[in-house]
Amino acid sequence: MAEVTPENLEGELAELAAALTAPGERECLRCYLVRMVAEFGCDGTHRWAARWRDARAASPGGLLRELRRRGGFCDCEVLLTVFPDYPPVSGPLPCAGIPGAGSPRPCRLRPPGHGAP
Repeated sequence: MAEVTPENLEGELAELAAALTAPGERECLRCYLVRMVAEFGCDGTHRWAARWRDARAASPGGLLRELRRRGGFCDCEVLLTVFPDYPPVSGPLPCAGIPGAGSPRPCRLRPPGHGAP
């Protein structure tokens, strides 16, 4: 067993945080934001949108600019103004997957019980 040191522990925590906040392989931006804001909150920035962009966007150059142009100046505002059609539910619905590789368009939500991509 490896010796437990502050450095080892810090590295393990960073790996765990990255795994917990990684977008699903086919998870759309809207479902990812719903999941992250529900679990970790909004800090007034595009922290989660930028994380999704860096991992999934086909052409990341203008995503945050487009979200701001449409009234989404932080992650929770993106959900309220850019993707206002999310149904009122007690928790995130399973994502049906992005329509195309890296597309920022939202999925067609799956009803509960149909699994995630």
